[in-house]
Amino acid sequence: MAKLTVRTKENPKLQQSTLSDGRISLYLEYYLGRTQWVDEATGKVKVKHYRSKETLNLYLLAAPRTPAERQTNKETLELAVRIRAEKEQELKNDIHGYRLNKSRNVNFLDYFQSYIDTYTKKDIRHLNAALRKFRAFLGLNYPIYKTAIKPEQLTPEMMAAFVDYLEGMSKGEGAHTVYQRFKKVVKHAYENGVLKRNPCTGILCKIDDQALRKDVLSMEEVRCLIETVYPGQNPVIRRAFIFSLYTGIRFCDLVELRYSNVDYANRLLTFEQNKTKGHSKHSGVVIPLNESHLRLIGDKPDTDAYIFPLPSHTMCLKALRRWTQRAGIDKHITWHCARHSFAVNILNNGANIKTVASLLGHSGLKHTEKYTRAVDKLKQEAINSLPEIKL
Repeated sequence: MAKLTVRTKENPKLQQSTLSDGRISLYLEYYLGRTQWVDEATGKVKVKHYRSKETLNLYLLAAPRTPAERQTNKETLELAVRIRAEKEQELKNDIHGYRLNKSRNVNFLDYFQSYIDTYTKKDIRHLNAALRKFRAFLGLNYPIYKTAIKPEQLTPEMMAAFVDYLEGMSKGEGAHTVYQRFKKVVKHAYENGVLKRNPCTGILCKIDDQALRKDVLSMEEVRCLIETVYPGQNPVIRRAFIFSLYTGIRFCDLVELRYSNVDYANRLLTFEQNKTKGHSKHSGVVIPLNESHLRLIGDKPDTDAYIFPLPSHTMCLKALRRWTQRAGIDKHITWHCARHSFAVNILNNGANIKTVASLLGHSGLKHTEKYTRAVDKLKQEAINSLPEIKL
């Protein structure tokens, strides 16, 4: 039986597999790169490798009996080795460096889904939204690519149209958030040789970072919401959202709070922000607690349990919309609105911007300044609500 001897660093590699009829099929295996992440449950580093196969339609006899059969095997193997070398040379000669022309066999939508399947960070729902909206965009504007699109068919013109689509369909920062995640996958495909060029280069989804685009609940609306209780209301969701309204904590941090994060003696809540943990020295947040906070948290149990054992983000949003509707609040309220409402309301009550930035876990004042602009707008609206003076 013929033996294949290849160097471990060859790309592509010449491989073989035995068929049901006893023949040995020769094929090339390309290495497309890898994704590495840390499993939060075990703390172990996990790696997923991406490979692609190219059939050569060349076959060896598993047990050659005659000199002629052995000579045929030898010539076939030599041909396969030459083809492999030519493919490797084509790879090296590519002007972009080691970039494979693998787009013939890759569906970018499948590649995107594969990326999501191995993704473990907290913003995975934004990645899912990016893929979902890109599929919808293709179905509307490029129906021929609705189910399959090759990497080389992603053009800068298509990316610009996608940004226009997102800005037309999404409210506030939604378009920017989705496009950022989409670009993340495109960049990964480019860096791992699936794309010869990055079609998103130079295509921007602009947003005014200093503008507060989400709806804000006034203190009067907050009181109305707290007073609204109805049969079947989830008490944990109710308690958790009120806590967010009074602390400004994000949903992704709220769901991970444990009783060990609470210093009952000194009345402090301490935690690391998921958004910046591991790559910012300002990821830690300390929030002073008052009696209202402690009532929402409850007494410390014997085990270090979650303070707010919430269902999925989607279920929480559905419950929140039912709650706001019953309270008669005609605004588009998401969980993140609690964070914005907290910042605007304490600024309205006289807190200075540095204090607000510290409570929100901002590393500087840039992202906090949008709340002062929102306060100025509310003040102007209050002044404009006065009846006109006719002299």
